[in-house]
Amino acid sequence: MSVTHPLDRAAGLLERVAGGRVLCVGDAMLDRTVDGAVDRISPEAPIPVLRADRATAAPGGAGNVAANVAALGARVALVAVVGDDAEGHELEALIGEVAAPALVRDRTRPTTVKTRYISGNQQLLRVDRETTVPLDPTTAARVVERAQMLLAGSDLLVLSDYGKGVLAEAVAQALIGAAREAGKPVLVDPKGRDYERYRGATLVTPNRAELLLAAGVEAVDEGALADAADRLRRRIDAQWLLATLGGDGMLLVGADDRHRIPGVRREVYDVVGAGDTVLATMAALLAAGGDVPACAWLANLAGSVAVGRRGTAVVSDLDLRAALAAQRGTLHEAKVLGRDAALRLVAEARRHGRRVGFTNGCFDILHPGHVSLIAQARARCDLLLVGLNSDASARRLKGPGRPVNDERTRALVLAALAGVDGVVLFAEDTPLELIRALRPDLLVKGADYRFEEVVGGAEVQGWGGEVLLAELVPAASTTGTISRIAGAGTGA
Repeated sequence: MSVTHPLDRAAGLLERVAGGRVLCVGDAMLDRTVDGAVDRISPEAPIPVLRADRATAAPGGAGNVAANVAALGARVALVAVVGDDAEGHELEALIGEVAAPALVRDRTRPTTVKTRYISGNQQLLRVDRETTVPLDPTTAARVVERAQMLLAGSDLLVLSDYGKGVLAEAVAQALIGAAREAGKPVLVDPKGRDYERYRGATLVTPNRAELLLAAGVEAVDEGALADAADRLRRRIDAQWLLATLGGDGMLLVGADDRHRIPGVRREVYDVVGAGDTVLATMAALLAAGGDVPACAWLANLAGSVAVGRRGTAVVSDLDLRAALAAQRGTLHEAKVLGRDAALRLVAEARRHGRRVGFTNGCFDILHPGHVSLIAQARARCDLLLVGLNSDASARRLKGPGRPVNDERTRALVLAALAGVDGVVLFAEDTPLELIRALRPDLLVKGADYRFEEVVGGAEVQGWGGEVLLAELVPAASTTGTISRIAGAGTGA
């Protein structure tokens, strides 16, 4: 059995994700989290009293799969069933922020809600409101009808089964049959013991416990586990079976191929939603044209990122790029961003209430003045993006013979600074267009500028942002460095 580590193929997949179209069908739910503090025990019973400070909500189950697909940059539509209740409307609104919702309302079923009560890093209690009975025939027919309508405009189908009744055998088999007839791959996150409902799927992704349950075997060694996975795969006529093994990585079994994908060392904070992240990553990358082993390796990496976060969290393409770069020892390369990637990074920062800072320049030969500018800017914001003049732009600004270092070199050196979260090249004479697109909360330039000379300053102040003139380091300039080098070369 070979150890799979296809980094070169995997890295290229992320460049193509944006073109993918994914259809997700399954059990969506509302994940609530109530945070607070415990400082006493109840006098009524020997239980902690949680002083609730904050409540948040996010799409869970199939909704979390859809959110993760969207975070990777692919387009996604979600078909699920919700009740005709306030929670259903709340869930629809949350899903609508990341996906195209095609929800079926059923007045006889409550919207599934999971509420977790947390103090610090400790989950105290989880309360579930749900029904697990299969859909009535009318609602099931509406689910299949909506999914079939969306299938034509999708590259693949994802079935996210949480055992809440949406993907009973008739519905699952109808959707798998429609997808196979249309030549579209089907990915399944299974539940329970009976996998016949998933017959004909392209790829099924049980975790270790689910695999052992469905295969009808006790805990076994790795070789026997692979054999059990292959028997289950053949029994349900699936092309691939991908078993997630927690910190031990993954086991991928195909008709003529077996891959042991090693685990990624990472501190585990919370396993909630990690399986959703794995499924979503496989879907987004396969929709982009990836091969299954390379997609599985990246999905394994994405899952390792997810368990390092609390609750129902998404892993973005930027997160995955950074994790991939860290594995390859080139973390700074992941910080060199295209404009679209920078916009997504800013949007993600704002969703978490983080302050976005921006500065710009040619940064031709990095010197203490540059380092000081970056440090002062980063101290005043939570996310710092640096606009970098392209070679042509720098040449127009600085004259013949400049820049000394090309744009890639300058970008990588800047990205290696700990205070820099992203470097964005711009080809224009000034960064005004980039500033207008990013809308930073903080704009930083050196104190050798006056406020009225700062490009974008008026715009930033106009939307309520701040302009900071950073203190200068005496006698620190690229021009001075170049002059001293030239003088040394001529013996002057």
